[in-house]
Amino acid sequence: MKSLGPAFNRMWGASLLTNLADGVLIAAAPLLAVSLTKNPVLISAISALVMLPWLLFAIPIGAIVDRVDRRFLLAGANSIRCVIAALIALAISTNTITIYWLLLATFLIGICEVTADTTSQSLIPQILDKSQFERGNSRFQISETVIQGFIGTPISGFLYALAIYLPFVINSLGFLVAAVLAASIPVKFLQDIRSEESADKKPDFIAEMKFGINYLYNNKPLLRLVVTTASIGLCYSMATSTIILFILNELNLKPSLFGLALTVIGSGAILGGLLAPKLSSKFGRSTVMTFCIFMSSFLLLLEGFSPNIYVYVALATFGSFTISIWNILIMATYQSVIPAHLFGRIHGTRRTIVWGLMPFGSLLGGFLARGGLRIPLFIGGTIATVIALFSLRFLLHGLNTATIEKAGEAG
Repeated sequence: MKSLGPAFNRMWGASLLTNLADGVLIAAAPLLAVSLTKNPVLISAISALVMLPWLLFAIPIGAIVDRVDRRFLLAGANSIRCVIAALIALAISTNTITIYWLLLATFLIGICEVTADTTSQSLIPQILDKSQFERGNSRFQISETVIQGFIGTPISGFLYALAIYLPFVINSLGFLVAAVLAASIPVKFLQDIRSEESADKKPDFIAEMKFGINYLYNNKPLLRLVVTTASIGLCYSMATSTIILFILNELNLKPSLFGLALTVIGSGAILGGLLAPKLSSKFGRSTVMTFCIFMSSFLLLLEGFSPNIYVYVALATFGSFTISIWNILIMATYQSVIPAHLFGRIHGTRRTIVWGLMPFGSLLGGFLARGGLRIPLFIGGTIATVIALFSLRFLLHGLNTATIEKAGEAG
């Protein structure tokens, strides 16, 4: 695998460790939540509170990303996550943890996630050339899936069986080392992204946030892509916010095998990460993205009909394959058409729409689950499939970098 340079490798190393920490948390946090409450609304609130900071803070954080040294902002976000995870471990070990403390910690971790994700994605255009975007994003996607699903998640199940607090200790240590790596990214390898105007003086902070909103609003192809993604994302969050209850109670999977199920599903994302650049090159980015967004939506609907855990895992694995490809290619599209010195603001604005709607979908899914654990999958999958069908023409013919870049210049 050809190196993409020292700066990318250092950032990638930080990402590997945060993915390990997240992988440990992905299996441990839901299991901890289920041990604290059986209320589906409170369980869905965990998913909602992870995503809520995207609605509340993505735009101001995006503006901050464009004003400060991105390396240290990334390091700071990981440092705070380290402290929060350590406090959760302490609360568990002293038997003072409650579902409400877990919800608070989830919200705070979500704020750090907004900061870390926005900063990392903003660093890629500063580190790599356009021709390397798909390869760079592919490596992040593959490593995220491998480390989270095949190392972090299985380790989490083993640690959780030994002591409930141990996964959170590992989580904390992973974020600590990642913070050190992020802070040590060599500045000499970073491209200067300042425009001539911003080099002389920094605009007003509020004006920078408004600029990001106006840029997205005036770029109609980019705005439609964001709205389409946000609508389908809302359906996904609705369908999956109580998925752990669906898997454990409806499909009768033993809790000890939950991490294994996530690991198998993650194999689809690995394959998607490996094939995304090749499929994009052979069939065209728009064609591949269109197929993937439709299939992932339709598969979400089919998951609701799963008669057993084996069928569900098979469908979810194919779904993770298509979603992985979509995520890689859509991020490469954004990084190709949005100017690097504006990326934090635009990225924050679009994520406010896309991920900011997800908490509402998660809570709605929790209320729907009261009527049956399959209902969120049925409703979310159906609506997502319909939206994907109505978006086929746009995705096939209106989704190209030249069109989006031209609209951005006109705006």
